[in-house]
Amino acid sequence: MTDRVALLESALDSLPEGVALLDKGGEVSFWNQAAGEITGRLSAEVVAHGLPESLAILAQTPHIEAAGERGTLVRLRHALGHEVTVIARRMALSDESGESIGTAVLFHPAQRLDALPHGNAGNEADGEAGQEEFEERLRAEHEDFEHGGQPLGVLWISVDQGADLRKTHGRAAAEAMLIKMEHALGRGLRPAEELGRWGDDEFLVIAHERTAEMLAAHARTLAGQARTADFRWWGDRISLTVSIGAAQAVEGETLEDLVERARAAMENCLRGGGNSVTCASGCASHASENPGGKE
Repeated sequence: MTDRVALLESALDSLPEGVALLDKGGEVSFWNQAAGEITGRLSAEVVAHGLPESLAILAQTPHIEAAGERGTLVRLRHALGHEVTVIARRMALSDESGESIGTAVLFHPAQRLDALPHGNAGNEADGEAGQEEFEERLRAEHEDFEHGGQPLGVLWISVDQGADLRKTHGRAAAEAMLIKMEHALGRGLRPAEELGRWGDDEFLVIAHERTAEMLAAHARTLAGQARTADFRWWGDRISLTVSIGAAQAVEGETLEDLVERARAAMENCLRGGGNSVTCASGCASHASENPGGKE
């Protein structure tokens, strides 16, 4: 029996995911190596004790009912003081008679989730940290929506002239243009919305419109704002337009699928010549409209 327990503990220790086994009283009976690496807490610090206050939220995450469930986004406090965002899953443990004997908690850094669709990116690392922070906010907003929070919509915005400007005028011109565009779009945002870079020439907006139709109408407003960006380079004024794909979150949909629907809608705009808004499935009447009046 002892050999079997040692074999099981060795197997759990080799997992890249953090594993904590709690008895019925909430004390930690096992804490694997990955759990220590993620939290900065060694096994000797937590085994035979309850989870420290900075990690107590792990024992409060909802139980999962099916193996395919991803878990819950939670934020832990590392032993060194910084915040760590993880995906945690909690499962009830029972003996052969079905009696509860404790809980298993499995967790891993949020960055190990399947990557969200992103726009094209060059070799430069500029803005990478900002994109990671924005992605964490997007995941938190989606988690809130899944638990009955406010509506969630995603607008994928691509600057139609971005790639050509990068080729003809260089990277410095393209970056200057994106700053102008960010300011123009920002003037059209609702107070609770967020705008973030999502690729070389692309942005993402986290929106909270109540319906897909309202989200599409808001996207058309932002497309109009984009055309007010007064961008000049070496004395030349360059007119800017955007293509926007709008997707409203629906119950049971993964965040990856939501963002992918927004990207597909945006690419439909590009195939139609750009300077337009397309709403993913869920919008009534016209799926695509041209805010710029281009024939």
